[in-house]
Amino acid sequence: MSTIERTNASPDPVSGDLIGSGVEGGLRDQIDAWWQRVRGGEMGALPAVGGLVVLTILFAILSPYFLTAGNFANLLNQAASLVMLGMALVFVLLLGEIDLSAGVTGGVSMAIFVVLADTLHWPWVPALLVGFVAGIATGALIGFFVSRVGIPSFVVTLGLFLGYQGLALMIIGPGGLFQVQVPELIAIQNNNLPDWGGWVMLVVMLLVSAGTAFWDRRRRTRAGVPNRAIQLVWIKLAVIAVLGGVVVYFLNLDRSQSVIPVHGVPIIVPVVLVILWIGTFVLDRTKFGRYVYAIGGNAEAARRSGVKVRWVKWWAFVICSTLAVVSALFSVARIGSVDATVGRDIVLSGVAAAVVGGVSLFGGRGRLIHAAIGAVVIAAITNGLGLLNLPAGINLLVTGGVLILAATVDAVSRLRSGGNSRS
Repeated sequence: MSTIERTNASPDPVSGDLIGSGVEGGLRDQIDAWWQRVRGGEMGALPAVGGLVVLTILFAILSPYFLTAGNFANLLNQAASLVMLGMALVFVLLLGEIDLSAGVTGGVSMAIFVVLADTLHWPWVPALLVGFVAGIATGALIGFFVSRVGIPSFVVTLGLFLGYQGLALMIIGPGGLFQVQVPELIAIQNNNLPDWGGWVMLVVMLLVSAGTAFWDRRRRTRAGVPNRAIQLVWIKLAVIAVLGGVVVYFLNLDRSQSVIPVHGVPIIVPVVLVILWIGTFVLDRTKFGRYVYAIGGNAEAARRSGVKVRWVKWWAFVICSTLAVVSALFSVARIGSVDATVGRDIVLSGVAAAVVGGVSLFGGRGRLIHAAIGAVVIAAITNGLGLLNLPAGINLLVTGGVLILAATVDAVSRLRSGGNSRS
């Protein structure tokens, strides 16, 4: 008979994928433990959620248009590209790395796609696939230089950030502009679900959330790992049902200013939610995700325990670049055209979204939903200040101030929780 040897590098096939999502105790114990973590500095997305509430109240008072159904739908469409880029960057930020080229990587991929489809008359599906291949190859290249050669990710991605702007100019041409004439892509950011489609989306969200929660509980029980109080599952489902129901009802109202009615949940919303769920599943419920957090917490300790650090970093940059292409696709679908500037200015906002949402710049702390919330905060600032007709400079000042505040909270909370900030 053969014996199976278990080490830190080869954990139990079930419990090894369960990332700290359960402790002993009832509901009261869970609340007390959460409050102790908050007092200890581990606030997660709490400051971003609080900021979003404050901004909503403030802009609702200052502008009668902010809380209208039309502006809410517009805000979701505006935020989609930034949400996706923020989630892309989470995969490398959790490792304590950075990707400054994510935005222009998406821009170059879209430039390749539109030239193949418009100039060379390729069918749009293979043209888009080639664009994605270019983005994946870029992530693989970054991962090679960072994990194999040992060049700091800041240097590698800054070089690509500069170089890819030139590459986009060469592909598109100075002053070039290509219209995207693919109805299926334009619909992603400009069409809505039927009214019943929004309610179906909500039901699917509840079923998937419930199924995932109870599947996790069964896995933890089989592995002998303690579960959280069952009441937390019902509370989570109730929150999704109530908030989701309010959002769907609000978006199903007619928001048209003409005789043609416009209503329904924007198509981009379920698309983003599906990608968010897949990414969260990868980070929370796979060995790859556990290794990402381990490397971000202490790369040397992870390496000594048998984690293939180079392999994990390589894949993290590949995932980041792939999602960056999706972000650029959302942006192009919204404006309906591609030029050489696509993705040039969004990457810093993507980093800001992740940090504002509670993802640590020092690695090892944060989730995809945090970046999504941070992106909505930044989009709300841009949207609200735009409704107030304030200059663009004010928008940049406010966003920069929010980013500095969020980074300060991150650094202070890490020190309070006993972590080390990198000098």
